[in-house]
Amino acid sequence: MKIAENTVASVHYRGTLTGTDEEFDSNIGEDPLVFLVGHRQMIPGFEQNLLGKSTGDKVNFDLTPDEAYGQRDDNAVIEIPKEQFGGLEIVAGMILVADIGGGPSPFTVTEVGEENATCDFNHALAGKSLTFEVEIAEVREATEEEVAHGHAHGPGGHHH
Repeated sequence: MKIAENTVASVHYRGTLTGTDEEFDSNIGEDPLVFLVGHRQMIPGFEQNLLGKSTGDKVNFDLTPDEAYGQRDDNAVIEIPKEQFGGLEIVAGMILVADIGGGPSPFTVTEVGEENATCDFNHALAGKSLTFEVEIAEVREATEEEVAHGHAHGPGGHHH
C-alpha cells in the first residue's frame, strides 16, 4: 500500500536545518510518528514528499520555508507590557503560551525591558529551510471513524 490521502502513515524521521547537521527534531529509536494523511496534521512539504511511498521506503528531502513553517513575519514580534504577565517573573528565552484567537499560541520572550517584554509569535523554525530523513514504518487504510474525526487513532480505537 502506498501513502495517499486518507491513509495512516507511521514514520521514523530526523529533521535538520538544511546545510547543517543541526538537528531540530527526531524520533529515531522511539515509537513512530503516526498521522492521517491529507488532514493538515503535518507541514505541507513533509506530506507531499511522502505521497506514493510504501512501508520500508526511505526518503530524504529538503523543504523551503514556504513548504515548512512559513517565512518570518516581523509583525508577529510585539511589545507586551510586563503587567500583562500577572506577576510572572519573565526572562529572555522563555517560551510561553497565550490564548489568542480561540487557540493556544506559543511565543518566545526575546527581550525584557523596564516596562515591556518583546515577544516573538513566529514559529521557532519560521524562515528556515529544513532537511528530513524519513523511513516509512507502516502504511494502512484509515478507518471511517479516523477520517470522520480527522486524525489517526491508536490501538483499540480512540475515545473522545
